[in-house]
Amino acid sequence: MSTATRSLPRTIGAHAILLTYTAIALFPVILVIMNSFKSRAGIFGAPLTPPTPGTFDLIGYTTVIGQGDFIHYFQNSLVVTVASLFFVLLFGAMAAFALSEYRFRGNSLMGLYLALGIMIPIRLGTVAILQLMVASGLVNTLTALILVYTAQGLPLAIFILSEFMKQVSDDLKNAGRIDGLSEYTIFFRLVLPLVRPSMATVAVFTMIPIWNDLWFPLILAPSEETKTVTLGAQLFLGQFVTNWNAILAALSLAIMPVLILYVIFSRQLIRGITSGAVK
Repeated sequence: MSTATRSLPRTIGAHAILLTYTAIALFPVILVIMNSFKSRAGIFGAPLTPPTPGTFDLIGYTTVIGQGDFIHYFQNSLVVTVASLFFVLLFGAMAAFALSEYRFRGNSLMGLYLALGIMIPIRLGTVAILQLMVASGLVNTLTALILVYTAQGLPLAIFILSEFMKQVSDDLKNAGRIDGLSEYTIFFRLVLPLVRPSMATVAVFTMIPIWNDLWFPLILAPSEETKTVTLGAQLFLGQFVTNWNAILAALSLAIMPVLILYVIFSRQLIRGITSGAVK
């Protein structure tokens, strides 16, 4: 029996497992988006079926856009996410370059110290973070969220990017130094373009927790001016009456940026995840 014949059942089994996992992962997303275009009766009457002419209704989207000030919440989430991603990628890449390129006393300890941020949840320091923000006068500001999310994303960014930057050819960097390039020029023009897949990986893994977070917006920025999408969706949850049309519409709109980001960076993301699989 040939190798190809023996590996065929294994390949079919692997694909079956992956397809099953994909279906399980996508089912809640499809269900939310599908029911967001239904009337309340359609949601509770046939939640697993697509919208029909009798159940199709855009009342959820009109409620979210008209009454919930969703555009403002969406803008706040966008500002916080984009700013946090920018600082995480910039400072994380610079720290990773320093740790991987330069050898100094405490280099390994510094890397281990930064890696502890991955193991210890930042929510354990919520009380101390809140006290610090109150003392700094940053409560109910987007700056507070940006600072917290930047600190939350840096450990993982440094851990991932430092491993990729170690693989960048030393000959390339030394050639740049011989040509008179500064360390900043070498970093921005030679190193960063070569680690774009890992940057995309960090961006996706960092954006999703920031965009979906409810904990810190509820504690640090609960005012109407600084509410994010996830916190704004809570307006439609009541103790006695819940507007499911508006909640499903708000969740569907909140899903869109994550899907768009994945579509844009999907190729870079896959390359970043699999680049270390084969040496």
